[in-house]
Amino acid sequence: MAEVKINGNLIRHQNLVPLIGWRHDETQFLLVYEYMPNGSLDSHLFGKKSPLKWSLRYKIAMGLATTLLYLHEEVERCVVHRDIETSNVMLDSGFNVKLGVFRLARLMEHELGPQTTALASKGSDVYNFGVVALEIACGRRVRDGHWNSDVSLVQWVWYLHGKGKLLSDTEFDDEQVKRLMIVGLWCAHPDWSIKPSIRKAIQALKFEGALPNLPMKMPVAMYSAGPDACVVSSAGATITNSSGDLEH
Repeated sequence: MAEVKINGNLIRHQNLVPLIGWRHDETQFLLVYEYMPNGSLDSHLFGKKSPLKWSLRYKIAMGLATTLLYLHEEVERCVVHRDIETSNVMLDSGFNVKLGVFRLARLMEHELGPQTTALASKGSDVYNFGVVALEIACGRRVRDGHWNSDVSLVQWVWYLHGKGKLLSDTEFDDEQVKRLMIVGLWCAHPDWSIKPSIRKAIQALKFEGALPNLPMKMPVAMYSAGPDACVVSSAGATITNSSGDLEH
């Protein structure tokens, strides 16, 4: 029922999967959404379908960011999606983004801060957008069998950033690739005070805002009990793959 309530608070938007109807009985609750001809983003990035052209990848990243801007800032009450991932990003016949699956979403007042709770905040959506942005740019899952299971895509891209190798072997638009990957790292930054709003991320992707000056080494967030107890260290992590240790 929460998903129906959330959808009821949203004005029909070009980048949201339209909810056609729902049915509820004693045993099940069914939601009916409009059919999306091109399926989900993950099937194009990680499945057996032909790789997406770069122009479509950048269009999809921009479409997802624009959708989050609508949810975070342009509706009467802020909607935190809490489940931004490639399997929930649907694509219509023109490869336009249609975000769906609001089962974990929460309504919030706009004046509440970005770190409202660990489970429901704009910052968590921004982080997940950053991860998806990196998956779009690299064509790899955030956890990929190519690497040691303890290494995430975020760590790997940050390692490449530190080595000045973000654009090595790319076949796409260098400036857009660099921008999408840097914005992805910015959004996935472990320090929540540095993480941008989705509006700032969009400005950077549109070449209307400057890219952040990210450290060469990925900061490591250290958590302790109690509210607001996150401390970010500039110490680097060690990335290990099948060929050895890559000190980062």
